[in-house]
Amino acid sequence: MAMAGGEPTPMPVSAMCTPAFVARVVRSRWFVVFASMVVMAASGSTYIFALYSKELRSTLGYNQQTLNTLSFFKDLGTNVGVVSGLVQQVAPTWAVLLIGAAMNLAGYLMVYLALERRTAAPPVWLMCVYICVGANALTFSNTGALVSCVKNFPESRGIVIGLLKGFVGLSGAIYTQLYLAIYGDDAKSLVLLIAWLPAAVYIFFVHTIRVLPYRRRGDGEEVDSKPFFCFLYISIALAAYLLVMIVVQKQVRGFSHAAYVVGAAALLLILFLPLAVVVKEERKNASHLERALQQPPSIAVEHPTPTKEADGDAAASCVGRMFRPPELGEDYSIMQALVSVEMAVLFVVSVFGIGGTLTAIDNMAQIGQSLGYPAKSINTFVSLISIWNYAGRVGAGYLSEMLLARYRFPRPLALTAVLLASCVGHLLIAFGVPSSLYAASVIIGFCFGAQWPLLFAIISEVFGLKYYSTLFNFGSAASPIGAYVLNVRVAGRMYDAEAARQHGGVAVAGDKICKGVMCFKRSFLIITGVTFAGALVSLLLVWRTRSFYKGDIYARFKVAPATAATSAAAAAEASSPEVEEKKGTEKNKKDGVHEHESN
Repeated sequence: MAMAGGEPTPMPVSAMCTPAFVARVVRSRWFVVFASMVVMAASGSTYIFALYSKELRSTLGYNQQTLNTLSFFKDLGTNVGVVSGLVQQVAPTWAVLLIGAAMNLAGYLMVYLALERRTAAPPVWLMCVYICVGANALTFSNTGALVSCVKNFPESRGIVIGLLKGFVGLSGAIYTQLYLAIYGDDAKSLVLLIAWLPAAVYIFFVHTIRVLPYRRRGDGEEVDSKPFFCFLYISIALAAYLLVMIVVQKQVRGFSHAAYVVGAAALLLILFLPLAVVVKEERKNASHLERALQQPPSIAVEHPTPTKEADGDAAASCVGRMFRPPELGEDYSIMQALVSVEMAVLFVVSVFGIGGTLTAIDNMAQIGQSLGYPAKSINTFVSLISIWNYAGRVGAGYLSEMLLARYRFPRPLALTAVLLASCVGHLLIAFGVPSSLYAASVIIGFCFGAQWPLLFAIISEVFGLKYYSTLFNFGSAASPIGAYVLNVRVAGRMYDAEAARQHGGVAVAGDKICKGVMCFKRSFLIITGVTFAGALVSLLLVWRTRSFYKGDIYARFKVAPATAATSAAAAAEASSPEVEEKKGTEKNKKDGVHEHESN
């Protein structure tokens, strides 16, 4: 291949159309990111519960507390992913995705059949099981995609987590556009869409999402973040497009079905645009490999690192090891992490912070209804939450990574700031300030989204990546507890009690609704108080990790100075998909042996 000014000539277009290059693209680590983004965009169906909750109320005769109970089991399934984490530890990623596809189809299909009255009306407990099973599929796709990408790009984990969780945040708005284009304005058909579409996407990408070996970089070699910023710009374009479509559809009367179809086609085009970035990166990598193979390789000797003695650890009891954790940032065992003060603080923050914002999101339709907002405005609130949920996830991921890299700004402190900001949104709902629900939906959507990448990144940094698939699912499992207490026991009961008072003390059922500020005032004052308490607790984590975040937390992913002289040919060959896949298979076999021995 010809050289010009020391730079490799780009690969000709004809060479990019060959089966070999296509195979290289599909097996690359950047394609894993692209496939994971599409999977995550199909995995956020649980965030549009408000769009079909009214259908559940009217068709099955549920009251608000029953709806909130269903919402709790949805949140329980969405956030309790311990099983998916354990499966990811012992099984390949494709198995995790297939299990998720089966659970999603089974759970939501049964909900759809109940709404269409094609089965006998299920009791409430059985409907809770259906929704919990369908929602739990999210944890399998989340675990498979997120863990694979974090391990493939460990030095960009904040960006990776924010980007992928951002696509989950956009998922609600994406589903809204797709179901309007496919089925029209039919809430029952929306349930059918979220039954079959995620399962189809998981199966399509089942063999492309996997962990590849990470090539350590040398001192002075910068992390390649340009493709991630390309992905970011595309995701911003997608979010902006969705926002414009939402506004136009609400303002234009008689928006035709054909217009919805055209809009959905443009949406899918933007969604798959990151594939062009993947092709560009692999074209560049192939050119560098060709250039490197024409140069004589240099040899670098890596001196073996002395291993530390166990100091009697092998003879110590399991309980003894559990309470003697390694330094922050090293690989904790599952039990060492679970009994640590750091995990306890994250658990409390998740219960109070995420539980409060989940309550607001799940009740947004009823909040708008009680405050007298028209139906179009209520749908706008739900869509705005989806857009700002995306903005919070992406913004927290990228900004926290930049602040950490440049100023050593600790991620736990960013989490504290997000919790304090969410209190403002809760207060706006509590006092029912006129026209303030727009601002409240923006604040709550942003804060809800921002908490997830911060929580997951902190867990990966503090406890290491060895058992990350299990630990980050333990971290998110706390939020359903907060959702149950704040949503079902507090907000649901207080709403039904106020509705009963307004209807003459009669127990509320079916379509009896509550009107006025008092429907949610007391419950959201309580939510504000517990969220503020969670912010105070999070300061303990800031204090305990202050020294850790002052150092280079990614130092382990750099090559030692003695081995940093590895040739460009060796580096390029190591990054080729064929070599990576072979190494990944060998590494997975070794990791399986080590995990079996440790267990």
